[in-house]
Amino acid sequence: MINDALHIKTVGLDREQHRTLKLNVEHREPTLAANLHAIFLATIEFADACRDLPIVWINAGQGPDGQPAIAPVALLGMKAGQNLCIQPDGRWRTRYLPVMIRMYPFGMVRVGENQLVLCVDESWGGLNRDVGNALFESNGEPSEFTRGIQKQLEEYEMEVERTRLVGAKLKELGLLRDMRFDATTPDGTKVGIDGFMTVDDDKLRALKDADVLELNRIGVLGLIHAHQISLGNTAKLVEWMLEAPPAAAAS
Repeated sequence: MINDALHIKTVGLDREQHRTLKLNVEHREPTLAANLHAIFLATIEFADACRDLPIVWINAGQGPDGQPAIAPVALLGMKAGQNLCIQPDGRWRTRYLPVMIRMYPFGMVRVGENQLVLCVDESWGGLNRDVGNALFESNGEPSEFTRGIQKQLEEYEMEVERTRLVGAKLKELGLLRDMRFDATTPDGTKVGIDGFMTVDDDKLRALKDADVLELNRIGVLGLIHAHQISLGNTAKLVEWMLEAPPAAAAS
């Protein structure tokens, strides 16, 4: 999966074009993800992410079946272009870092029903020809480092598909409702964030026993509980917004 707001110049990793490239894992870019106010989460991330970040659902175009799809995201800010989870020195305030950010500058692109291509963001400053982990061996074969990255991302893509099925189940049962967060800054400015969905408690309680048992059996009930717990983290986002310097809070 690729995030267009994060991956700026994404190309397929090529044994000829990138044979001499290395990746400096020590390289840091304080502005990386600074403009992301939300990022996709796979459901396998919920248990850890719910302790630090609000997890909500958004409309996500059409699924492979042509039906409207939804996807879970972690909220990072109170409005578009604002990531409150990053401090001025580039360090994250949260203990949990979403997989898509951890795996950057790499990502997977699906080019066929059963074909995935490992991609890299060529714009990232940590790519060079002198320092770090080689992406390819001298014979042009992927290095052990690259094979490890590819394996992790292939496994993550399987989790992406499982996440899509969870979203489809929530839609099928009609469990989601629109939501909105509101806050007021010290100068009286009102800030609201909407366009997200949450599981409706009343609809969940109204489910038939058979549906509840099925949700529990397939692991969705636990995901719903993690989502509900995570919503308490919106208070942290509001606090960080109020702590931010005026220019940062208004950016």
